[in-house]
Amino acid sequence: MDASAERKLWMYEKMIEIREYEETMAGVYLEGKLPPAIQKGLAFDIGGGPVPGEMHLAAGQEPVAVGVCAHLRTEDSVVGTHRPHHFAIAKGVPLKPMTAEMFGKDTGLGRGKGGHMHLFDPAHRFSCSGIIGASLPPACGAALAAKKRGKDWVAVAFFGEGASNQGAFHESLNLASLWRLPVLFVCEDNKYAISVEKSESTAVAWNADRASAYGMPGVLVGQNDALEVYEAAGVAIARARRGEGPTLLEVRTDRYLGHFQGDPEIYRPAGEVAELRKNDPIPRLGAHLRKLGLLDDAADTALRARVGARITEAYEYGRTSPYPKPEDALLHVFH
Repeated sequence: MDASAERKLWMYEKMIEIREYEETMAGVYLEGKLPPAIQKGLAFDIGGGPVPGEMHLAAGQEPVAVGVCAHLRTEDSVVGTHRPHHFAIAKGVPLKPMTAEMFGKDTGLGRGKGGHMHLFDPAHRFSCSGIIGASLPPACGAALAAKKRGKDWVAVAFFGEGASNQGAFHESLNLASLWRLPVLFVCEDNKYAISVEKSESTAVAWNADRASAYGMPGVLVGQNDALEVYEAAGVAIARARRGEGPTLLEVRTDRYLGHFQGDPEIYRPAGEVAELRKNDPIPRLGAHLRKLGLLDDAADTALRARVGARITEAYEYGRTSPYPKPEDALLHVFH
């Protein structure tokens, strides 16, 4: 399933948007957390700065998000992970309220109460969770709802290779196959479950091989390539829309940053990230577009300017939006 010129350009622009968004957040997040506190003899202040709490960024993993979401409609559901921004951006979640949520502002998706691991946008049918493996059961629920309503909507559950060893993974695959649910399970294999290498935690080389135990296709995309992901995801999503059931798709991708910001990454071999970056999927797709005559220097510059303006505007919105009132802590809770 070859992507159209329009889809290829969309994927390229979205990957640049995701990368710039994540790299901007990497700097913003560290504000108020590092040098002053360390000079005073204090530890890394995870609660300091304008964006408190943990932060998990997805630079390098853009192909998984855009290759899958390029096939989705607004009515389709996506459930992401604790590293969710690339999925949210690719699904169409607006940057301004998403960013405001991370700043803890009243204009955020969850009125500032969820933070970056708990982004919920019903209008775009996007959600995520900080719990490992928690994306799979809700995606099955969304797929079951679509099936019962007689719709051709699909649901996508993104998860990491570490989550494939959770019970929720096996239970969800079994149920989805048994009920022929229109769901796509997408395993982002970046080799590390936090700091544990896949070979030290998982008995099989590829999680896609596990699909056969549950009577569904298992597909491996061994390269961190948006077009290859697009092709594999297109077949699986079309299959789901026809009512033929679920697919397990595994993508070998690369995580350029730590598991969380502030991660010392002592578990990585020296020079690993530098080697991974030599195969960066963004310039590779850009070179493909240039070869086809779909992109030149002027168009690339204009595209990057558009992306930069959107991101600058989103971060300014996040910084300047008001915080919730103290009494708002009593809203949206059970009494």
